[in-house]
Amino acid sequence: MDSKVCALDNVFVERAYPLGKDTKDAKLFNQIAIGHTGSAAELKTIIELVDTKYFLLSLKNDSIKILPDTIDKFVKEAEANQAGLVYADYYEQKNSSSIPIPLIDYQAGSLRDDFNFGSLVFINTEAAKKALTAISDEYGFAAFYALRLAISRTYSVFHIKEFFYEIDEPDNRKSGEKIFDYVNPKNRDVQIEMEQAVTEHLKQVGGYLPPSFAPVNLYEFTFPFEVSVVIPVKNRVATIGDAIASVLAQDTTFKYNVIIVDNHSTDGTTEVIAKYASQNTGIIHIIPDRNDLGIGGCWNEAVNHPSAGKFVVQLDSDDLYKDSNTLAKIAAKFYEENVAMVIGSYQMTNFALEEIPPGVISHNEWTPDNGRNNALRINGLGAPRAFYTPVIRSIGFPNVSYGEDYAAALAISRRYQIGRIYDPVYICRRWEGNSDASLSIEKQNEYNFYKDGLRTNELIERINLNKQTGAL
Repeated sequence: MDSKVCALDNVFVERAYPLGKDTKDAKLFNQIAIGHTGSAAELKTIIELVDTKYFLLSLKNDSIKILPDTIDKFVKEAEANQAGLVYADYYEQKNSSSIPIPLIDYQAGSLRDDFNFGSLVFINTEAAKKALTAISDEYGFAAFYALRLAISRTYSVFHIKEFFYEIDEPDNRKSGEKIFDYVNPKNRDVQIEMEQAVTEHLKQVGGYLPPSFAPVNLYEFTFPFEVSVVIPVKNRVATIGDAIASVLAQDTTFKYNVIIVDNHSTDGTTEVIAKYASQNTGIIHIIPDRNDLGIGGCWNEAVNHPSAGKFVVQLDSDDLYKDSNTLAKIAAKFYEENVAMVIGSYQMTNFALEEIPPGVISHNEWTPDNGRNNALRINGLGAPRAFYTPVIRSIGFPNVSYGEDYAAALAISRRYQIGRIYDPVYICRRWEGNSDASLSIEKQNEYNFYKDGLRTNELIERINLNKQTGAL
């Protein structure tokens, strides 16, 4: 075994440094067990003890079986790429089967605190010790997150596209059951620390934006309607009628309409929409000429329609507005805070409208002072999303079916204030028909890599904006 490497909590490499976990039952050569890498005290203790050039760090309390030649390959790639941190693909053992888990490459915009490095990372000790100065001693949860952000500022973070180890995966939930973990109220203290860490990172790399915003003139243009509800839809015959009914039930003092972009449905959705439209002139039923539109492309069709209102408000085709006051509350928020975008809060329910965990998702991490910076860390910004039409027309949506709203919100937040409604005004129904209910690892990787790319581009834009304004 290479004498330049040590492992945490296992003697199979050169020496072991336990992190507060009893390892008497650990099997030599196939298991690494550690303590809590979120704790600054524990992480600093172990890194300060390491006196080899590299060390292995296990990020989870998983049973890990390292495959042959792994250490030598880690060393080779770390030195060839001048990497501060190296990670590799792995296998999961589930139900007596070995499932390959390919990971994605790290980018400058890989700012999610839940970026998947797997269970094992290989770290340059010099890089880690330099990075320690950027880690708050108060961190009880965000220490490793702050460490890897600090390492990435001066070293590369390198992904080896080869399977190096096996783990026993205890979390057998589907993707749709995991995606809301980060907004669970039980994790609020964790989120606060993660926000502190990413904010400091953005300041260090020149991407931090202070709470000063470009003005918005909500009276500059005239529109045929005050509000347009936009519903992009394809093959949602079981839910589209409920969505339309929840719009028609809105109680407002202003004129509103609903623009439904029917993306060539084939399951009877088109006929349901046509029936509603024949009975209500406030329903605009659009079937695009193009056949290559994603959800973002459908949004572009709606916001550029001549009947679009001053504000365009999102409604997914399998969701509902919570009550008859949703549109009124959203429109009022635009005027109260003079903002270019409003994001609401929503209640999670099953198809029968019974509340399910984590219940109300209000995204309290979005604060007026720092929401635009924290937006680069989190995976979503809430719902429903509403836009001042002239602004969203100037920005537009990418023609994709995942992350299109996130891309638009990031671009808006770069210059404009975003208003928030923290009381639930929207019902998000989770059912087997949700597009993210059960994603393959390949599809999860595709989505995550795309969103990391959005963050990378946005980070570059923000750094350039700071240079232009003299903030750097």
